Amino acid sequence: MAKIVKTITIDAPAEKVFGYVEEPANVPEYWPSVIEVKDVESLPNGGFKYRWVYKMAGVRFEGGTETTEFVANERTVSENSGGVSGTVTWTYESEAGKTLVTFEAEYNVNVPLLRKLAESFLVKLNEQEAEEILANVKAKMEA
Repeated sequence: MAKIVKTITIDAPAEKVFGYVEEPANVPEYWPSVIEVKDVESLPNGGFKYRWVYKMAGVRFEGGTETTEFVANERTVSENSGGVSGTVTWTYESEAGKTLVTFEAEYNVNVPLLRKLAESFLVKLNEQEAEEILANVKAKMEA
């Protein structure tokens, strides 16, 4: 299982950043490899369950996400299943009107050929994408 942890400070309140990131309809806007989000359901814990289409290294994956932990404006944990499985954790820490955002992903690519041929390549690609995800959220929130 690969693991990525990236952090960024955004000049916006945690409530605004949290509200944007946690809305499933916004995911394709800030997450470059997510090309579609569908079948969105609200969950009793405040989070969401939805299906997604993801493209990594030119290969299309489908799967689902379900929020397993939801602490408004502070933290969410989501479990992913399908072509890419694992856990994504977002944390939000307020700092004088700014927000320290941490993105943490632990994942497996469930396509044996890709996993064997290009594991180190995919990890590097996904680390770069994690930085891009945070940069995209920062740009949107500070615009």
